[in-house]
Amino acid sequence: MSKNKGARITITLECPCRSLNNEHKYKRKKGIFRYTSTKNRKNTPRRIELMKFCPNCNEHKQFKEIK
Repeated sequence: MSKNKGARITITLECPCRSLNNEHKYKRKKGIFRYTSTKNRKNTPRRIELMKFCPNCNEHKQFKEIK
């Protein structure tokens, strides 16, 4: 049996470009791009933001945690 991971939870990070309506800005395919990661619920109770690469925008952007 595997051990319980405790306070670590899986989160989803999403690019804010999904809400923009500027089609000419996109250099690649349209759509929603998401990353998954884990975080410690006790150390970071708030939603986190990380710099990740968005292939839709073709640049690094601030990805925000979604529920």
